Amino acid sequence: MTQSALRGEPAPVASIQRPALRFLTCGSVDDGKSTLIGRLLYEQNLVFDDQIAALERDSVKHGTTGEEIDFALLVDGLEAEREQGITIDVAYRYFKTPRRSFIVADTPGHEQYTRNMATGASNADLAILLVDARKGLLTQTYRHATIVSLIGIKHIVLAVNKIDLVDYSQEVFEAIVAEFDAFAAKLDFKIVTAIPLSARNGDNLSTASAKTPWYAGPTLLSHLETVDVDDDRADKPFRMPVQWVNRPHLDFRGFAGTIASGRIKPGDEIVVAGSGRTSTVARIVTFDGDRESAEAGDAVTLTLADEVDVARGDVFSAPRARPEVSDQFSAHLIWMSEEPLQFGRSYLLKLATRTVPASVSELKYRIDINTFGQDEAATLRLNEVGLVHLTVNVPVAFDPYGENQTTGAFILIDRATNGTVAAGLIDHGLRKATNVFRQDGAVNRIDRARLKHQKPGIVWFTGLSGAGKSTIANRVEAKLNAAGVHTIMLDGDNIRHGLNKDLGFSQADRLENIRRVAEVARLMADAGLIVLCSFISPFREERQMAREISEIGEFVEVYVDTPIETCIERDTKGLYQRALAGEIKNFTGVDQPYEAPEAPDVVVGRDKEGVERAAAKVVEALVTRGFIDRFDDLVDWSI
Repeated sequence: MTQSALRGEPAPVASIQRPALRFLTCGSVDDGKSTLIGRLLYEQNLVFDDQIAALERDSVKHGTTGEEIDFALLVDGLEAEREQGITIDVAYRYFKTPRRSFIVADTPGHEQYTRNMATGASNADLAILLVDARKGLLTQTYRHATIVSLIGIKHIVLAVNKIDLVDYSQEVFEAIVAEFDAFAAKLDFKIVTAIPLSARNGDNLSTASAKTPWYAGPTLLSHLETVDVDDDRADKPFRMPVQWVNRPHLDFRGFAGTIASGRIKPGDEIVVAGSGRTSTVARIVTFDGDRESAEAGDAVTLTLADEVDVARGDVFSAPRARPEVSDQFSAHLIWMSEEPLQFGRSYLLKLATRTVPASVSELKYRIDINTFGQDEAATLRLNEVGLVHLTVNVPVAFDPYGENQTTGAFILIDRATNGTVAAGLIDHGLRKATNVFRQDGAVNRIDRARLKHQKPGIVWFTGLSGAGKSTIANRVEAKLNAAGVHTIMLDGDNIRHGLNKDLGFSQADRLENIRRVAEVARLMADAGLIVLCSFISPFREERQMAREISEIGEFVEVYVDTPIETCIERDTKGLYQRALAGEIKNFTGVDQPYEAPEAPDVVVGRDKEGVERAAAKVVEALVTRGFIDRFDDLVDWSI
């Protein structure tokens, strides 16, 4: 008798095809997740005879079921998984029955690979949470249930597996279900369906088992085929993160991305969430030609009726239902790194198509996965979940995760290793006013600059204390002013007498100092001015933040590269002597590092370069970049 005959042919079902279902299997290690998927594929005649032959050979070598077929090996494809008998990576499988198509993610149960489980859950509509009937609910069961709830999966199957190993006991099954129901009452599940089954033997998997006459519910497959998991993304406000600015030639400028929610059609008004600039959709372009409309899930290129400044990472939205735009928000973090969370450390936050520097400013509480209670904690460690407050260097557009999973989910990346350290789910913004949005004025920055016959911009002078930043910047401004160029200068010491007098010199305060200055400089550039900023700004991330706050192409970084020995010799304020004597803490160049620019736009100050020559180089850079016209009568270019 052939293997196909042994498996039997499933009876055809006349039914309307439901939308494809994405689900995952999760739970503690060795609860039978891979076996369940392997057996399900086998019973649906989705395993070829040559695969069965290979499976029989591998079962002898790697199997855990004696002489019988070990169905887990159908899914556990890595050699390390087969040798250890555990799932390490997320295995995706596609299969189809007469009623429905499925995409299943078989996720690891081992605590060490919880981050892989969270990855698999991020795109699922339903979760099958397996429990070993002999062991009951375990710590990893609670952890996976908590993560599934936070990620927003509403439909749960509590699969009490290996029921055959407890003699198909109704009492054991009901006790496990009662315990889980008590725990799940604190979570945000919509439907929890409990099924007793034996993945190895096929009990209640595809067909009802005669060995559980006390169970009157559906089999696992029939439940998966009929469960209604509505995709309501198209009915939500329009959101489309811009992935790419498509500019193949001068006559076409489109913005490509995948629509996260809502619908759009030519003629609809949209807004760039971050800047507040509005326009209307001119065309919806795809590989197959223009479309009359598009909705959530569609990958399209939009062209706009107006020339609007849009870059990768911007978010198109509905003007009357905008996302929040803020640089601070509250979020749940699932920590995925061996290294614990470090407060104030700069990570990279990737939200949709935007990547910005970010830091965790506060841990409100850690979630006790056994009780779903809120515990005080000093940090988050591997696999722990907590509620935190985050600060990003530039405002980003987002929605609460419960309202939009695409614009509400993010990851944190270690800047040194480029490894993902956490997955995050945004709860809400931390601004006091949540009804504040950027407004697009009738007169813009270009209109104001045109009256001044110049291009607005920010010239950022950075270098050690005593390097000559302010001296050179002052000389540049004097030359520009004499030529009729409209400028203003912001100096570090002067700013700390007023706007930033409440800030100290810790790394966090330095970051806030530069953020405020960059925002003020941006406003002054909006007025059409060329803004000269003289600040030590010792950290690259500070200067990158200032550049990102500025308009694209309007930020010029000038590195005043004066050796520290020369700076100490000058030391007109006596600051280095006091710092070396320990009287001043966190002084750049002494007990706090200075991170030199890696690719500055202009470098001055080397080889004892004089002030006049340095100023001439800065003015030349402004001419070259089109900020001003050439003023040969003011600058001796031969110096």
